[in-house]
Amino acid sequence: MVTIKEIAKAAGVSPATVSRVLNYDPSLSISAAKRQAVIETAEALNYATPRNRNRTQAGPLQLPNRLLAIPRLAIVHFLEPSEELIDPYYIGVRLGIENRCREYRIEAVKVFHSETVAAAALLQSVSGVIVVGKHARAEIEWLLEHCRHLVFADFVPKQEDLDYVCSDLGIATRKILDGLHACGYRRIAFIGAQDPVSSDGRRFGERRCSAYINWQRERGTFDERLMALGEHEGAGQNLRLEVGYEQAREILARGAPPDALITANDNLAIGAYRAIREAGLSIPQDIAVVSYNDIPVAQFLNPPLSTVRILSESIGETAVDLLVERIHGREYAKHVNLPTEMIWRESCRKPLP
Repeated sequence: MVTIKEIAKAAGVSPATVSRVLNYDPSLSISAAKRQAVIETAEALNYATPRNRNRTQAGPLQLPNRLLAIPRLAIVHFLEPSEELIDPYYIGVRLGIENRCREYRIEAVKVFHSETVAAAALLQSVSGVIVVGKHARAEIEWLLEHCRHLVFADFVPKQEDLDYVCSDLGIATRKILDGLHACGYRRIAFIGAQDPVSSDGRRFGERRCSAYINWQRERGTFDERLMALGEHEGAGQNLRLEVGYEQAREILARGAPPDALITANDNLAIGAYRAIREAGLSIPQDIAVVSYNDIPVAQFLNPPLSTVRILSESIGETAVDLLVERIHGREYAKHVNLPTEMIWRESCRKPLP
């Protein structure tokens, strides 16, 4: 069994650095190239996380012989490699795909956004493709022309006849808002990002943002001054810690601070923590902070972050299962919606059970 020390020696870093990289710690000060080297070294050495070791101990996966007819799949990612490395959530989705492929004895080939067109021949040669994240209609049509089977992970395409697996971020947003309201919070702000792909060009069409607005309007409390949205053209650029910092500062500069702040992912929350403290405010005494994804570092922030747990690795694993079914003859589309769980920690008051 490969150990963290062996990975550290092969990658030329300390065991502590390997542990933090493999636990998706975005606060770790390390270059993108070195972070990628650690992840790829672990993959090359077939390092098994405790979760996967437990699976192995539970007994071998029983595979029908016909699965051996699927030698290779492709993963098409909407982010660039450097963008994926700053968001542990999407690393989790991809690792879920790759772990399931290893269980099925299928090779997984990675294709990142800028490489898609150049990889047309590769995509035509594989048995199927898992598309991770947001893709515009023109990109989906191009993929349909070049791929025999497609499944979307963490994205809901407009075409109903396509397979996808995701979690309902609208429901997750209402869980957050209902919980905060039950705790007495009334001026609840939101920071997120524009989403031209999923929103049909509507300014507030992103699922978390739209659910937030609808919830507020149902109560007659919507105030656009309590919202700030990143508008970077590259999707990955809206995931950075710096964007959370900038948007939180923008909210705080508009006057009386909100009672609570919802951030569209945990990376943004980390940036917001800094902005709130620079303003001389404390969490949660002055402002509560709640987020989405529950990346590993969330529980180690000060105070620990309340966040919606989304099963990123399970999304990746389910995408592989759907693709295997399609390749083996399923003719109808499947839409899988995995549940989320609200994890209440010390960054806000907790609703009563």
